[in-house]
This record gives sequence, C-alpha cells and structure tokens, in this order.
Amino acid sequence: MKTIAILGSTGVIGRLTLDVLSHLGEAYHVRALAAGENMEVLANQIRTWQPECVSVATDLGRAELLERIADLASKPEILVGESGLADVANLDTDVVMSAVVGSAGLIPTWHAVKRGATVALANKESLVAGGDLVMGMAKLSGSMILPVDSEHSALYQCLQGERLDEVERYLITASGGPFREASREEIESASIESALKHPTWKMGKKITIDSATLMNKGFEVIEAHHLFKAAYDRIKVVVHPQSIVHSLVEFTDGSVMAQLGSHDMRLPIQYALTYPRRQPSPWPRLDLAAVGQLTFQEPDFGRFPCLRLAFEAGQAGGFAPCVLNAANEAAVAAALAKRIPFAGIPWVVESVLESHPHGSPKGVSDILEMDKWARNRAESVMNRGGWNT
Repeated sequence: MKTIAILGSTGVIGRLTLDVLSHLGEAYHVRALAAGENMEVLANQIRTWQPECVSVATDLGRAELLERIADLASKPEILVGESGLADVANLDTDVVMSAVVGSAGLIPTWHAVKRGATVALANKESLVAGGDLVMGMAKLSGSMILPVDSEHSALYQCLQGERLDEVERYLITASGGPFREASREEIESASIESALKHPTWKMGKKITIDSATLMNKGFEVIEAHHLFKAAYDRIKVVVHPQSIVHSLVEFTDGSVMAQLGSHDMRLPIQYALTYPRRQPSPWPRLDLAAVGQLTFQEPDFGRFPCLRLAFEAGQAGGFAPCVLNAANEAAVAAALAKRIPFAGIPWVVESVLESHPHGSPKGVSDILEMDKWARNRAESVMNRGGWNT
C-alpha cells in the first residue's frame, strides 16, 4: 500500500486525484489532505477518506471545519496556514500530489522533494519560480518528480526507454484558448468573462486566464526546460485546437513520437500515481473516427505576448522566471477583480520584468524575497496605469 498526501485537495486536480484513487482501490491510503478555504468540500473528503491529518488556510477555516465534522468520533489533526501546508508535505508519505495553485505551492513542494518523496507535480509554478533549486534538490535527495500536466506527462511517456541525448525537439501542444481565432484588436478589447470560457478544458479561474493569454503554455516551456534538461531553442509550442495530441517528441533520426488521449486530466493523474505500471481505468476511450481530424498551427507571438515573455524570461534565467510568475499572478488576480482589463496582463508583466533586479537565487528564501518584490512592483505598475498607451 502506498500512502499519499494531496496538497490542494479541494481544487480541480485534487478532486480528480481522489476520483482516480476511488477506482484504484486499496492500493493507496490517503494519509493527509491540504486545502484552502472550501471547508464544505474538505469536510466531505474527510468523511470519505478518513485522513490522519489535514491543513487549512486560516484559523477561521479550522473553526468552520470543526463544526462540519463535529459528529465524527475520530477527527484528523487540523493544521493551519503555510506552516501547516509544509507539515503535510513533510509527513511520512510515499507520494505527494502537489496541486496547490500558484507560487504558494513552491514551499510544500520543496519540502516534499527535500525529504525524498515521490512528487506528482501539478503545480507548475514550483519549477517556473524555483526550477534550478527544486531539480537540484531532487537530484540530491533521490526524489522522483512525475509531471501531472497533460503536456509534460505526454513528453514523459514518449521518453520511456529513450535517451535524452537523442531528442531533437520537444513539441508542446496548446489548444489556443478562447482567443485562438481572435484578432489582436479583439483580444485587446476582450472581457474577463470571455477569457474564462475555455473551449476544451475545465479548470480553475487562474489557470483558465493563463490559458487565454498563453502564459500557461509559456510556463510549460520553462517547466519542460527543467524536467527534461532541454535548451529553450529545442522546445517548441504548437497550437492544436482538438487537444487530442498532448505533446510530441522529435528524435535526431527524424522520428516523432506523440501521446494521444481524450482531454481528461484523470489520465495523467493516474499515470503519475501508478508509475511505472499502467492500471486499467474506466475513463472514456479516445475515438479518433469521432474526432475526425487533427490540425496544427504556429502560435502568434504578436497576439499572445505572454508566450514571448515566458520564453524570454526562461532564456534570461536567474530571477527572471520567478518575477514573470509573481507579476503574472498579481496581474491575473487584478484582472479577475476587474481592477485592470484582460489586455493589461501582459503589459503589467512586461513592465515588471523590465525593471527587475538581476542575479540568481541561492536558496528558497531568495525566491520568496524576489516574489514579494515582483508583486509589490506589479501593484505599483497597476496603480500607475498606462496599459492603453
């Protein structure tokens, strides 16, 4: 039996992970759950899975959770805040599903990697902001990092039994988001509501906005750089509206391998949980005849400047990817709150990148300090305005 801790258990990936575990049976024991503020869902998860330990974001949330599970004869230990999240990651479990949204996932992922756990990584910001440090620690501790993002899971699957030095290019597919066919003018005047209407995937609001700007795809480029030790000029983004081919690997002899599947996140989640074996699943099978056709096109960096900014930040290295991530988080939060327009997001991110201090992080504390600087800088930029000029 494998023990598992799920960080972000009430989010989309966390819920789907529990759905997968319900079909895998007694091979897994959910030892710990960590959630944010959705106490109703967390309480139901506790009743079903009976974890030994849970973590919540606030003391207020802890009080609400205790009320919701007051009738339970056996209650889990309830931890609170960032320290509670770190404690759950440090708990003795075989697998940690890292599915916390945003840079908040960096520290618990770091703790899980440092103690040598197998990390099913759905929190891409951990590698965007701190990739060199996280991957370096994984090498020291022996931690195995298994990607959960469908694109990186696809690359990982295509590389089984292959040599990295025989890879020519990594081809990461993108749906193109809700504005794939929109003109530059239409994107610049788009509402936040239209940006939240993703044509393929059902995700949380933050990642849905990142998909609309293609920043999410830029993050995936940086993530692939760290996961597969790939130079940026060997990573390419290809727009694939059907979201059936999740990614491809081109080898030095010209052969191309691709991983195909329905757009169901339970597939890469299960692959990460059961690796290196595959287990039968009840998920819907891919029907290529029903799909009809698979199409591909080049991304437009002019209409989607966030993708360009991500490539540039990744190639610059040092603190730039951390600044990219923090500024984007601040800008997306402001756009969702309608403090800035959707089109203001890349403007804010580029403005912060242009003024960020140079250098490289020597430890996780350096990343946290730069993250704070970038968020403060983004606030200053947004307060000043000027994205329409």
